[in-house]
Amino acid sequence: MVDGPASCARSSPASSANNLKPMNAGPSAPNTDSLYFRQILLGRDVAQNDPFARQMVNFTYAIGDRSTGECLLVDPAYDVDAIIALVGADGMRVTGVLVTHYHADHVGGSLFGHTVEGITALLGSLDVPVHVNAHEAEWIRRSTGVGASHLAQHGSGDVVRVGNIDVTLLHTPGHTPGSQCFLVDDRLVAGDTLFLQGCGRTDFPGGNPTEMFGSLRRLAALPERTELYPGHLYSPAPHAPLADVLRTNHVLQIADEREWLGIFG
Repeated sequence: MVDGPASCARSSPASSANNLKPMNAGPSAPNTDSLYFRQILLGRDVAQNDPFARQMVNFTYAIGDRSTGECLLVDPAYDVDAIIALVGADGMRVTGVLVTHYHADHVGGSLFGHTVEGITALLGSLDVPVHVNAHEAEWIRRSTGVGASHLAQHGSGDVVRVGNIDVTLLHTPGHTPGSQCFLVDDRLVAGDTLFLQGCGRTDFPGGNPTEMFGSLRRLAALPERTELYPGHLYSPAPHAPLADVLRTNHVLQIADEREWLGIFG
């Protein structure tokens, strides 16, 4: 199952993970002194020899507290041992996982006959909770084989604390029933709900264009200073202020649900 942006072609600078310069952290925020935030491009920063990782250009994120050395990984799909080692080199230890949605390129499973190791491999190395939206838990269990006892189920508005850093979970259905985004210090990790250009497709199992419209309207109402961090590198830039995305992303410029469904329904 390929996650591509709805009505948005990939720009040529983002078509490969091979020719991009490293990026680690986003803009300054109130907890910058203690907040650890790292954006990791799979297929470039790790999993360089995996052709699927290079093609899919997924982002994994590490969110943590520098003062305690604890961090959470968002969607660790490919080469999880290398991801753990990467944050370990920053002095951080993984104490949990945040999952945006169930697709194999985000949590592991079968992708065109290719096995993506994902959270199953991670749990083989670390005994940590995997935080999922309650509406996504069964989909994740079926796609990864991870037992229900490993999945910490949440609702929208729940807060997961790592060290002294709070991460707010936002339920954003549409791409999948239990898709969720993560908000921490004016940074929005949006998974495949919202990209810098376009949004997640709604024609996969569990997708729903009406729910996607509602999710996008709620994200559009966040403060414009919010920095958007997507689940894939589908644009030349790896992240952008929501103010810019509101101005340039056509999916956020449709305020009428009937018009939206006429295009994407």
